[in-house]
Amino acid sequence: MISVRRTFALLSALFLSTVALAEGTRIWEQSKFDDLVKGTPKGVALRSTGGLELAPAFKTLATLPSTYVWAVASDAVGNVYAAAGSPARVYRITPDGQSAAIFEPQELQVQALLVDKSGSVYAATAPDGKVYRVVANSAAKGGSGNASRADAKPAASSWSATAYFDPGTKYIWDIVLDGTGNLFVATGDRGEIYKVTPSGQHSLFFKSDEVHIRVLAIDPKGNVIAGSDGSGLIYRIAPSGEAFVLYSAPKKEITSLALDSAGNIYAAGAGEKRPGSGAPGAMVQNMLASAAAQSGAGAPVGATNPAGPAGTGSPFPAPGLGATGGSEIYRIGPDGAPTRLWTSREDLVYSLGFDQRGRLIAGTGNRGHIFAINGVDDFTDLVKANGTQITAFANAPGGGLYASSSNLGKIFVLGPGAENDGTYESDVLDARVFSRWGRANIRSTGNAELFARSGNVDNPDRNWSPWTRVDLANGADLRVPAARFVQWKAVLHANNPAPRVDSVQIYYLPKNVAPQLDDVTVQPGTRYQVIPHITGTDAPTPGQPRFDPPPPSVRDRDSIGIRWSAHDDNDDQLEYSLYYRGDGESRWLLLKDNLSDHYYSFDASLLPDGGYTAMVEASDSPSHSPGEALSSRRESARFEVDTTPPAISGIGAVVDGNQLHAHFRATDSFSPIKRAEYSLDAGDWQFVEPVGQLSDSKVEEYDFRVPLMAPAVAPTGSIPVSNDHVLVVRAYDRFDNLATAKVVIRGK
Repeated sequence: MISVRRTFALLSALFLSTVALAEGTRIWEQSKFDDLVKGTPKGVALRSTGGLELAPAFKTLATLPSTYVWAVASDAVGNVYAAAGSPARVYRITPDGQSAAIFEPQELQVQALLVDKSGSVYAATAPDGKVYRVVANSAAKGGSGNASRADAKPAASSWSATAYFDPGTKYIWDIVLDGTGNLFVATGDRGEIYKVTPSGQHSLFFKSDEVHIRVLAIDPKGNVIAGSDGSGLIYRIAPSGEAFVLYSAPKKEITSLALDSAGNIYAAGAGEKRPGSGAPGAMVQNMLASAAAQSGAGAPVGATNPAGPAGTGSPFPAPGLGATGGSEIYRIGPDGAPTRLWTSREDLVYSLGFDQRGRLIAGTGNRGHIFAINGVDDFTDLVKANGTQITAFANAPGGGLYASSSNLGKIFVLGPGAENDGTYESDVLDARVFSRWGRANIRSTGNAELFARSGNVDNPDRNWSPWTRVDLANGADLRVPAARFVQWKAVLHANNPAPRVDSVQIYYLPKNVAPQLDDVTVQPGTRYQVIPHITGTDAPTPGQPRFDPPPPSVRDRDSIGIRWSAHDDNDDQLEYSLYYRGDGESRWLLLKDNLSDHYYSFDASLLPDGGYTAMVEASDSPSHSPGEALSSRRESARFEVDTTPPAISGIGAVVDGNQLHAHFRATDSFSPIKRAEYSLDAGDWQFVEPVGQLSDSKVEEYDFRVPLMAPAVAPTGSIPVSNDHVLVVRAYDRFDNLATAKVVIRGK
């Protein structure tokens, strides 16, 4: 009895074979993220698990004069402050989009920024920078800390700035306030964190063995969470300054941190970690290069090209430049266990935050995407901004988020609600041949509409048919002209339930076209070894090119190998027939039919000596009903078959003094004689030229003399020595067929 498992395997093989061999009507289905990401969403988010949904509302609040925005922070009434560079500024943007520069430092960049409970703004500059305190004049109380004079003029008369803390280091990367008003300052060059009390007293809080401390956060217990550049370390530093490494990330640089209310720590890492590498990470490198470029100095050692994307002078890396290996996001649980949540080879994470639903939000470059991280390898591609990099998030009124971008420097508002309407235009399907478009099938919920259009050029903007609404309630026919290309569009409208599109299928029928034979090659002296086939995998997948590996071959002078290549624009399964025809003949003779391989070899002796031409016929009959199949033919170049050896006649030899005078004739019925050789008395073979020296005829005469050794004299009483000689000759034709003959010359 056949086992259940074996029966299931057989049925599965039959099913797979049926699917692979199914022809005629085709189905174009799009539901997976990898397919949908090729389209164009506007107000539509793409789920990594597949499908579309309305994206959060996303609008531009302000476009700033500075090219780069490094950090944003908001105050209690909803104003957002932006730390910017090129030129270096701190901007204040009101909830209605009115912006003004409130601080213009002498340094090249405002790198970090925060707002305290009183509305005072703390801004950190770089390189060779300081931390400044910027306050509205009505609330100004004078400088505090270790500097009392105003080292940089405010850009608006209603604000004033004083130097609050000078760490004396090259770079300030991040600043953060704890619950008691202590300011922590993360620096570069020496990997130090400084603590500045509300009274202005400052001290070295933590010294790491890393070059840069890149990002900071404060957990609910007052611990400082710090991320480094160099070894990708995440520290937890107690208020006493005692540090513990929570995680050594696989990436080189920790670019952002975020903490949720459950005690989870989220960290983004970027850059390849190489043993012994002390160079700064991708973002640090490009910051250094940008600073050097703006100051007119040479780029620091290890800095990447400051030109950045499209030669804009951006301090951010172009894709694949500096930040090799992309980014990852990790979650460190309250128990200290790390988990990798998300990874991307092309998106670099610059910022992390949380939306009104508590989801982790990641701002990335260099494509300007914002992702919502739902779980392990579960994410939603929410929006794509006009800027190249999404660099920071801050809370906005009503539960939304402020988001900043660089290249161009802009401030956006994300959420809190969803867009009212969204559209998604699919990638273009190239059916590769003229096709009829049938019915559409959409799996969706809520209010979602489907449209389609078709055309005969790959650019839809070049005179395609107009978008036509698909009547999903009445047959769902596309009703677009037959053409080579098609595209669909989904329009989602806010409603209850929320609209979602899980998959779209389009049925179509390509017009059958004849297969094409691209090449036919005949190789005499070659034998192909048969490649075994696995049931259900031989037929090409519709829309995918078929790959036929070259067959293994061996040299075999008694065989003839024929190879060919073919393609079918319908991706039909093909079968082949092989014919041959001799010189001067008008009819083709069948050599082999029902071939599925692209090669065939046979015994050359099956054909009489002569010149031939091979022909291959390709048919798509396995994929079509009888009478609907099409075929094409292609001939090979002429080839020759010669399996008969030449004949040797007239062989003779006489002793003439101390020489042997020999002669013979070599004759071949088809090809010229290639060469001849002789052997005297079992000696080595020696080449002999024909009479006239040129070997270019089917009949060649040979006449030659061979020196003889002196006759041997037998010692008295020994066995007599014969003076007879044996001459052996052999001749080859152009196909290396060999003939031999011999003659015995009696001695005197």
